[in-house]
Amino acid sequence: MEFIFEGRTEKEAIDKAAEELGLEKDDFDVEILEAQKTGLFKKGFVKIKVHTGNTGFASIPKDEKPAYVDDDIGNRKESPSKAVFGEPQPKGEFEEKMVSFTSGLIERMGYSGKVSILFREKHKIGIKIDSSHSSILIGKKGKNLDALQLLLNIYAGRIGRDDVRVILDTENYRIRREEALVRLAYNVAEKVRESRGSILLEPMNPFDRWLIHTTLNDIGDVETKSEGDGLYKQVRVFYRGLR
Repeated sequence: MEFIFEGRTEKEAIDKAAEELGLEKDDFDVEILEAQKTGLFKKGFVKIKVHTGNTGFASIPKDEKPAYVDDDIGNRKESPSKAVFGEPQPKGEFEEKMVSFTSGLIERMGYSGKVSILFREKHKIGIKIDSSHSSILIGKKGKNLDALQLLLNIYAGRIGRDDVRVILDTENYRIRREEALVRLAYNVAEKVRESRGSILLEPMNPFDRWLIHTTLNDIGDVETKSEGDGLYKQVRVFYRGLR
């Protein structure tokens, strides 16, 4: 399905989409339809198209979301239920089933590893794999890890917990990936400003693309847009003077 949202910035429009649809930002794909930077005599304006597909994740009811958006300022406020770290042993039947299922997955792949709970939130849980085969489990650009994470979310829904978003990580890949993408975004922006041209990045999943878009959103003479079809699209970073 497709939905249209507007905001003063891309972040504000995406936050509104996440709130109104009851989804995490990496559960939908964003296409920039129109963008106008803030100027001396005009306010910024961004119109986006949100694509939602059958990702295996269910929406969290709007009245139960762990965070909300202040529409007056467009900023995400602090979640009332903070993540709990430091308790790696599974608690309760759901966590025990998720740990067991994850262990079974990597064993059937032919690898060994220890599975534990990374963090807990009201509607989100982190699962961690410690393994000497982490590089294989992560795969190229995290695609294996993304595929395993998708299976975990599907399984969680099948055992009656489709209100919980499961995040799978190993070797702190998720954090390292985000840091690398932010550095990439700034480096590419600098090259585009020097060349007055554009650069097309590698295919990325929706969350990685969202990170590139939001990182460069406040750079006045550089803009971004997604190109391609399917889940893994490419982000083009281009000099605003080309328009």
